[in-house]
Amino acid sequence: MTPTLATLRASALTFGGYDQPDRSWSALTLATAPGLDLALPAHRDAAHVWLNAWGCRIRKPRDGEPRVFDEAVAAWWERWHTGLPAREVWLAELSDEDAAALGECFADLAATRAAPTRTLGPTAASKLLFALRPNALMPWDNLIAQRLHGARDGAAYTRHLTTGRTWARAVLAESGLAEAVLVEQLGRPGGSLAKVLDEYCYLVYTRDWVAAP
Repeated sequence: MTPTLATLRASALTFGGYDQPDRSWSALTLATAPGLDLALPAHRDAAHVWLNAWGCRIRKPRDGEPRVFDEAVAAWWERWHTGLPAREVWLAELSDEDAAALGECFADLAATRAAPTRTLGPTAASKLLFALRPNALMPWDNLIAQRLHGARDGAAYTRHLTTGRTWARAVLAESGLAEAVLVEQLGRPGGSLAKVLDEYCYLVYTRDWVAAP
């Protein structure tokens, strides 16, 4: 279901009733200003807390236990941080080459250890990538991935980004506005279409929401 400007306005208004994600996001951005940097231990801790607030359930190590999430995410960051888009890049600006490379980046992050008995997995990986580049990278959950793309692997993540890019370009063309102005009009000042489109996907594919005619 391709969102129009009208359905995005309706979904943004509906999602505004869910305040827990925004509170946890505000806490993360405050703790990691001016931007999340996984080279920093304090930022990795803040990301761990935020992922759990977004439902990822990654157990914190007890005293004396290995810091699996911290060490594995730091190693992933060392491998991939130079391949991420710049912070000022928007979803609509991603190239096909960007999206393909990000599929590989996502697959490696999803396979990264998060605890002794689990990997980070595709949902948490997509959310962490969003936290790193909230202007450009859409997260997903299991239902969004399966119902929209039929899979949760790197190729599906690439399709998620290119689908979101197509949607973003269409609503920008429909509105005739710059992205920052449009998202402010949608009630998300300082936000991005990547986030607004994720809210739309959550309502439609996870909650079976239908916009009123």
